[in-house]
Amino acid sequence: MKPLARAVVWGGLLAGTGDLVFALGHYGLQLRVFQGVAGGLIGREAAFGGGPATFALGVVLHYGLALIWAALFCGVALRWPALLRNAAASGLALGLVVYFGMNQIVLPLSALHTPFWPPRLDAAAIAAHCFVFGLPIALAARRCLIGPPAR
Repeated sequence: MKPLARAVVWGGLLAGTGDLVFALGHYGLQLRVFQGVAGGLIGREAAFGGGPATFALGVVLHYGLALIWAALFCGVALRWPALLRNAAASGLALGLVVYFGMNQIVLPLSALHTPFWPPRLDAAAIAAHCFVFGLPIALAARRCLIGPPAR
């Protein structure tokens, strides 16, 4: 597998898994957690009435979004190598971009039609997006695209 593809896949899978574990721990082990993700595509009523099938759709969509964010970061990082050299800082910043991008742009435009304003400020979710979503993507990108950090 080519380094860019490896960076996207590893970053997306690590971020998606970290965020999945956070979501299930923070919001509870229930189908509704990822049915809500499916609701962004098929609407709230269809998602919450769909049982395990819409939970599975939500998990697939969740990982798909994680892979998209990883691909976006890797694409930008190839043009701005400083993001890879400073992977910890850029990963934390990516987490903020993802949190606010999802809550202020993607969700309001989705079938859920969440309100754009005021911004939703959930300290635990913001921290999770920084540490278990953005950081793994940036660290995977650095490792796959420029190699492990020097000791």
